Amino acid sequence: MLNPPLRVCSFESRRADEIRSLLERQGAIATVAPSMRELPLDDNPAAFAFTEELLAGQIDVMIFMTGVGARALKDVLDTKSIGDAFVAALEQCTVVVRGPKPVVVLREWGVRIDHRAPEPNTWRELLATLDAEVEVQGKRIAVQEYGVPNADFYKELTRRGALVVTVPVYRWAFPEDIGPLEEAVRQTLAGAFDVLMFTSANQLHNVVQCARDLEVVADWLDAARRCRIASIGPTATETIQSYGLPVHLEPSHPKMGTLVREIAETAPEWFPDRVV
Repeated sequence: MLNPPLRVCSFESRRADEIRSLLERQGAIATVAPSMRELPLDDNPAAFAFTEELLAGQIDVMIFMTGVGARALKDVLDTKSIGDAFVAALEQCTVVVRGPKPVVVLREWGVRIDHRAPEPNTWRELLATLDAEVEVQGKRIAVQEYGVPNADFYKELTRRGALVVTVPVYRWAFPEDIGPLEEAVRQTLAGAFDVLMFTSANQLHNVVQCARDLEVVADWLDAARRCRIASIGPTATETIQSYGLPVHLEPSHPKMGTLVREIAETAPEWFPDRVV
């Protein structure tokens, strides 16, 4: 146990209440500053063009990266009454998922899942699964994107001779109320946090953009380096390190509960002078 208690800032949005509860149960002082909002791309010609190809039998492999993205894609297609046809057409191609969340959605739709990437569910595990299970040379591979396009993944697919069809579904925006995020940036500058916690790579992009808009980005990065930084998994870790920030903890499993528990377990090593 630490005295004073561990001060943790999380930038989680969709599960903000849950992560606050998890942190407080571990005795931490939790600040949760939502950093993102998912905006569906309603005007989405790329999604409709992809669906035309799928319905024509021209897509060999369909990769679903996220559950929320899969739902958003069908919602967009439903606006032109082709969502059900899209689901039915998936039977014609090899269906691959990046992690557990798309599995839930596809099972609801009754879609067969051919291959699933193992934990920690990054594009690298996905690529390894394709290498082991799917012939990609000369194949048209559609990828349901999730926010920021994954150029490294696409480059590796292309290098293997695949023809990549990107399917953007939504983009990341700031939350409607950006006040808590701006305050968290200022509080980081003031040294108010022991730990900064990132549960997705896109959170950091938005936090840095917020700091840039406040004209304090260099100072915020310096202040962040004085904190311990916890990352949910390899994808977030790569992004954090790309900004020149260290990652002090990545959990044994890429789950929020595991991350919070392991932060609490590791904190006495980080701050031995505060152990009581």
